[in-house]
Amino acid sequence: MNEKNPVQSAGRIFSVLEMLAYDGPQGVTEISKNLELNKSTVHRLLASLISMDYVRKEEDSDKYRLTFKLLALGEALRETVDIVSIARPFLQHLAEISEETVHLVQREGTNMVYIDKVESQSSSVRMVSRIGVEKPLYCTAVGKAMLAEMENDQVKQIWDDSNIEQLTPKTIVDFNRFLMELEEVRDKGYALDNEENEIGVRCIGAAIKNYKGKAENAFSISAPISRMSDERVEKLAKEVIQMKTQLTEQFGYRK
Repeated sequence: MNEKNPVQSAGRIFSVLEMLAYDGPQGVTEISKNLELNKSTVHRLLASLISMDYVRKEEDSDKYRLTFKLLALGEALRETVDIVSIARPFLQHLAEISEETVHLVQREGTNMVYIDKVESQSSSVRMVSRIGVEKPLYCTAVGKAMLAEMENDQVKQIWDDSNIEQLTPKTIVDFNRFLMELEEVRDKGYALDNEENEIGVRCIGAAIKNYKGKAENAFSISAPISRMSDERVEKLAKEVIQMKTQLTEQFGYRK
């Protein structure tokens, strides 16, 4: 191909950036071999990246590494990303196929706060939740979903900092039992609120990892228990897990 092809050149530039980001500092020979490019091409690509301050050559070796300029770009992007706008089409789709209310939340310390809500147009029953309202993590599906993505010592710290109350007869207030609940969430990929926060309401929730791999957001389907049988939970859980994967990718998380 013609080396002057702008698309080809851009592709090669980003291939070098990605390799240095994922594999660490490398020399021209390594880059050339791994990307199947001749050394003269690699030299030109590196020279271009160096001129734009994205790459530097290490002083004590012949290897090249990324600068922090790329990280600064990522942080700038993070500050301008509107989480609600990204998630909204997915929430609307889930509300349509489930015919139930769907929420998007964000973690705030030991609580979660509703940051978006889509009501089903098919249901005459409306959830009383409101955007901006906070609820504890320990007794909500979305909260348990986010806690399940953490190590148990961090869960313990959040538990100890929370005001654990028996909000309903079904609220889990024993920590060891709560840890068993989180293990089940990790195994299934989604969490349930079985009338633990409010009698008569059952929720299915899943966490969304961001580009750092942290679960600071989650979403849920909420419905009266009369419309949320175990059979329906199993059916809707498949949609929740699929949306969890899609939103996690949209939020920039890569394994």
